[in-house]
Amino acid sequence: MIDNFERCFALVLASEGGFVNHPKDPGGATNLGVTQAAWRDWVKRPVSEIEMRELTPEKVSPMYELRFWAPVKGDQLPLGLDYAMFDFAVNSGPGRAAKTLQEVVGVAPDGALGSRTMAALEAIPVEGLIHDLCESRAAFIRSLSTFATFGKGWLARIEKVREAAKAMAAGEKVAYNGVWNLYARRSL
Repeated sequence: MIDNFERCFALVLASEGGFVNHPKDPGGATNLGVTQAAWRDWVKRPVSEIEMRELTPEKVSPMYELRFWAPVKGDQLPLGLDYAMFDFAVNSGPGRAAKTLQEVVGVAPDGALGSRTMAALEAIPVEGLIHDLCESRAAFIRSLSTFATFGKGWLARIEKVREAAKAMAAGEKVAYNGVWNLYARRSL
C-alpha cells in the first residue's frame, strides 16, 4: 500500500479552515478542525484560546493520523475511499465512519474495520462504495440538531469529498479548495 495520509490530510485541512468560535457550534473554539477540548485531551493540559489560534498543520498532523486515519485503516483502503472515510471520521468520529462503511458493505456494524469488512469491500467497486458512503453520511448529517445552522456547508463538503474521492479512485488529478494532488490507482 502507498501512504496517502499526507495528501488526504491536506484535503481535510482545506475543508476545515482556520480558527472559528461559532456560538452555535457545540465544539466551541476550533482551529484546523481541532476543538479546544480535543486539543486539551491530546496535550493533556489546559489549553487557551491563544494556543488554539496558534495551531499549525505540523502540530495537529500526529493527532489526525492517530485518532482519525489509523482507526479507519486509511492505509489499507483503496484510493478515494481512504479520503472519504478519513474526512467522515474527522467530522463525525471514526466509530461512526466505520459503522457506516460496514452498513454499506453489508457487514454487522461494530465500528471495527476487521478482516470481514475489508473482504466485503473488496467485492464492491470503489466508486460505488464512495457514493454510498457519502449518501449515508449526508443522511446522518441531516438528522443532527445543528443541521439548520451548519447543514448547507456540511452537505457541500460531502459533495466535494465525493467528487474528489471518485477522482482519486480513477487516478485523476484532484483540485479541492486550492489543494492539488495527483493520484495513482492502487488496489487492495
